[in-house]
Amino acid sequence: MITMEALNTFGAKTEEGLARCLGEESFYLTLVDSAITDEQIKVLIGQIKEGNLEAAFETSHALKGIYANLSLTPLYDTVYKLTEHLRAKEQMDYTPLTDTLLSNMQELMKLAGK
Repeated sequence: MITMEALNTFGAKTEEGLARCLGEESFYLTLVDSAITDEQIKVLIGQIKEGNLEAAFETSHALKGIYANLSLTPLYDTVYKLTEHLRAKEQMDYTPLTDTLLSNMQELMKLAGK
């Protein structure tokens, strides 16, 4: 399981995330661990590649909420940008944003030993 120290190294605002979990560190870390092992980023990328921007918006919006509540700032910042482009149904190259999202998640997974 990931540690608070590793999350701080990643750039998460752990004090905020922990406050949302009423100071329960083990609960917070369990939720973060669940977010790390979630496959929704892959689903999101698939939806974008298929051109299903409505479904991609729904998925990105859900991820945005998860990352915001857990204060996983590097992930949140990128998925926020994705969500706003998808909300507008912009026909654009989403690859730079999805690559950044994947890279950030891989960094977090490495810190978690996954």
